[in-house]
Amino acid sequence: MSTGHVLMGLLANADRHGYDLKHEHDARFPASRPLAFGQVYAALERLGKKGFVGATEVENADGPNRTVYRLTDEGRRELDDWLRRTEEPSPFVANPFAVKTTLALLAADRDTAIDFMDRQRATHLERMRELTRRKLDPDSSLSNVLAADFALAHLDADVRWLESALERITHLEQEVQP
Repeated sequence: MSTGHVLMGLLANADRHGYDLKHEHDARFPASRPLAFGQVYAALERLGKKGFVGATEVENADGPNRTVYRLTDEGRRELDDWLRRTEEPSPFVANPFAVKTTLALLAADRDTAIDFMDRQRATHLERMRELTRRKLDPDSSLSNVLAADFALAHLDADVRWLESALERITHLEQEVQP
């Protein structure tokens, strides 16, 4: 996913300057890494060169001048085309949790591995409780609720995988024993 497409999506309903786009991104996607201002302005420059966004005016506030950007008709077509395309699931699982759990099962003795897995499960469950409280808070924004739901689904999958891994290793040990 490109930063440019995200910015075009944020411009779809209202013209904004880069400063507002950065803050809108960070508010709408609270579970994502915040955008750097330089990243926003570099992406806007690339989008402008492609004809996807255009400057509508320059606001002169108390600070530096701020250019207001608008999604062009060509940009709207590109955004719509991008939104119609599905995202392929990643062929790689580069998750430090999965790597460490696998190594605990392969490199540690059984008791150490089980202890690690029990503590990791407790850590995941605590994070799940925290996210559940956040999403049930009546003051939570839709963006925060969606981010919490997404994270909860992934944490739940992690816990189920962790339990499955422990079951597999126990099952394999029983097969190996005479």
